[in-house]
Amino acid sequence: MEKVGYWMYLPKEKEIIQIKSYKHDGSLHRTWKKTVVLKSTENVIIGGNDHTLVVESDGRKWVTREPAICYFHSEYWFNVISMIREDGIYHYCNLGTPFASDEEAVKYIDYDLDIKVFPDGRFHLLDEGEYEQHRRQMKYPDSIDRILRHNVDVLSHWILDKKGPFSKDYIDIWYEKYKEYR
Repeated sequence: MEKVGYWMYLPKEKEIIQIKSYKHDGSLHRTWKKTVVLKSTENVIIGGNDHTLVVESDGRKWVTREPAICYFHSEYWFNVISMIREDGIYHYCNLGTPFASDEEAVKYIDYDLDIKVFPDGRFHLLDEGEYEQHRRQMKYPDSIDRILRHNVDVLSHWILDKKGPFSKDYIDIWYEKYKEYR
């Protein structure tokens, strides 16, 4: 991994990395064991995986069912997992902190809210009850709530405008690169 500053490391293209999500209280939430880095800059990490092992915080394990392209940004409070299925592209958007990375993994704090986008462009905000419960339990500051609500709006506009990970070209380009690297 390439060192950036004194606290952050960027994985190199073609490197196999882990992705780790945490909760606001610092507890580990979920780990994706193997993702191939397709692009790595100070602002964006794009990865690809297929049938990768996922380990939940309670120890449960499962394996993803289809190829996916993962998009992380250093400024936006969301990441996007684009799942390539026979009936089209499904996007699962996690509202959470911008990514950080070190020698161990690409990491972010998951703030419960998610947006699911269907192949026809319809999308739904999910897990608002879980968000409110964790917001009270873990005492999310009001500033985090404002940032997350703003990023739901940003993400909604990206989806409607077919920007970034929601464009057809994005999936075509990065999935082809993933097939070349795996």
